[in-house]
Amino acid sequence: MGLVRVRTKDGSEGWGQVSPYNADITSLVVHRQIAPYALGADALDIESLVTEIPEREHKFPGSYLRRALAGLDTALWDLRGKLEEKSVCELLGGTPRPLRVYASSMKRDITPQAEAERFLRLRDEFGYDAFKFRVGSECGHDEDEWPGRTEEIVPAIRKALGDEVALLVDGNSCYTPEKAISVGRLLEDNGICHFEEPCPYWELEWTKQVTDALKLDVTGGEQDCDLSTWKRIIEMRAVNVVQPDVCYLGGLTRTLKVAEMARQAGIPCTPHSANLSLVTVFTLHLMGALENAGPYVEFSIEGPEYYPWQYDIYEPALAAKDGKVQIPEAPGWGIEINPDFLEKTKYQISTLN
Repeated sequence: MGLVRVRTKDGSEGWGQVSPYNADITSLVVHRQIAPYALGADALDIESLVTEIPEREHKFPGSYLRRALAGLDTALWDLRGKLEEKSVCELLGGTPRPLRVYASSMKRDITPQAEAERFLRLRDEFGYDAFKFRVGSECGHDEDEWPGRTEEIVPAIRKALGDEVALLVDGNSCYTPEKAISVGRLLEDNGICHFEEPCPYWELEWTKQVTDALKLDVTGGEQDCDLSTWKRIIEMRAVNVVQPDVCYLGGLTRTLKVAEMARQAGIPCTPHSANLSLVTVFTLHLMGALENAGPYVEFSIEGPEYYPWQYDIYEPALAAKDGKVQIPEAPGWGIEINPDFLEKTKYQISTLN
């Protein structure tokens, strides 16, 4: 986990977050390749900073620079919201309200029966009416997590939850087009509405083959952090639904660009937000304002044993009720960073000399 705090000359503050995975590496990038351009700049001219920094660091076009840039961008949006006494959702033209979420499972080491039982418990406790589970094996070259798991889990989940619940699956770059289409037919036969990242995400032509062959929504894009790649994804209609990740892509400003490109193409946007760190807070605010927002927001159901670092970061904690989660209503992101969390962290400060 890596948080970013920005502070203006008058002492106003904003909080953001870099991508949580390998955040210790990303935090070094923040101080070395992001902060030098931000210090002394206009804190409210977010667009200029988010455009300038990748150009100034043009020899580093990859993921870590964007993951670090997300920390600055999201902190500046929080600052702006607090200064204007508006939530980020309101800054974007939306209204804070409860949004429908889908309960998102990260597990592949779980049996179909155990996953179905877990979903039933969560449905009854939190009112979820949409669930996502895993098929295939991550980057699996057409191999399943164990033989026959996909063919077993798909009908098992549908039978357990019934027809009134929306079901989504994630292939995590497992399949060649031929295999993905075969699995997709199984999904269609069981009323699955969303087939995420069926092919290696970098093989856009493979993904498009699957999209063109199936009737259900093929989705993807969480890994992509280059806006020119996003332009290509949308222009070629590689997917039916785009899924940018605010923290992977470089922040809210760049994610808004992707969402707008998709809107102009008539494509819905349902961002990736696979853990309960600030990325889900960011995504709720975004989805509360998008004209082409998909029907739900991803909401992790994994506990401390899976993602121990995603808890007790901020207050109030996000909670599902009747299958929905409230967009925080207070200014900025609408949350406060937990002082107990901060006391346990290591930190570095970059300042003007």
